[in-house]
Amino acid sequence: MKKQIIEQTEKFVQTELGEDATGHDWFHVDRVRRNALYINKQEQSGDPFIIEMAALLHDIPDEKLNETAEIGEAKLDTFLKTIELSEEEINQIKKIIASISFKGGRKVDLESIEAKIVQDADRLDAIGAIGIARAFAYGGKKGQPIYDPSYQIREEMTIEEYRKGKSTSIHHFYEKLLKLKDLLNTESAKKMAESRHQMMERFLEQFYQEWNGQS
Repeated sequence: MKKQIIEQTEKFVQTELGEDATGHDWFHVDRVRRNALYINKQEQSGDPFIIEMAALLHDIPDEKLNETAEIGEAKLDTFLKTIELSEEEINQIKKIIASISFKGGRKVDLESIEAKIVQDADRLDAIGAIGIARAFAYGGKKGQPIYDPSYQIREEMTIEEYRKGKSTSIHHFYEKLLKLKDLLNTESAKKMAESRHQMMERFLEQFYQEWNGQS
């Protein structure tokens, strides 16, 4: 039964996000799912079914990928009604999805180990080599410059400023990506983040060398 629900969910997400060019495509979702299940196994904690479902659906209501937040929420609600889940399971999945987004670095206390694991898995996919590629894909889609040294790094931001304010893809490393390692919840994710974080630091070092005209 659960296997069937997972398969239905996979198909739905592939249809909804398959063509996405901002780094929030099906392959991103699948990596988050696999990272989440790996962390779940390492930590030996949490319900793997709830974790997998929340990981698969975590980007469906995202306001970045929908015309409005309300349209995104409605899309998630409509889908959840088509599969055989208990009210409690639906509430758990929705609560996880609503609580894990970065949104300018706001601190949300996560209520469950499942939410902590899915958030960690999503954040791991935002750093390292894939994180770098996704940052530039998203920046390009948003019409942001790669880099402009005249821009300031934005420290404290409202959600609106984080979403709509002017920035560059390189500034995004300082405003979000380099902060993520220290915001992870589980020991397993922290270990996985080490080499990914170092990769971003090396990339930035090389980027500035080339920017300043050094080989």
